[in-house]
Amino acid sequence: MSQLLLLGIIFIGILAFFNREWIKNKFFPDKKRNYTIDDQFNSDKRDREKEIDRLLSKMGKNGINDLSAKDRKRLDELSKK
Repeated sequence: MSQLLLLGIIFIGILAFFNREWIKNKFFPDKKRNYTIDDQFNSDKRDREKEIDRLLSKMGKNGINDLSAKDRKRLDELSKK
């Protein structure tokens, strides 16, 4: 009886080894890879909006003079998209 149990454990281990990629994808899927085109577009749009909000809040009350040249250039690039 214990020999069958040991044989079963070894068999399950071998199956798991040869199917490890499938098991990994089944239980830990890559979130980015499962995006549709619309999901990717919306995600990128949200990221751009967050960055714009960050830059605008950085400007504060003193206007555009609070931003560095790099930040001004990035804000200009984001506003054109």
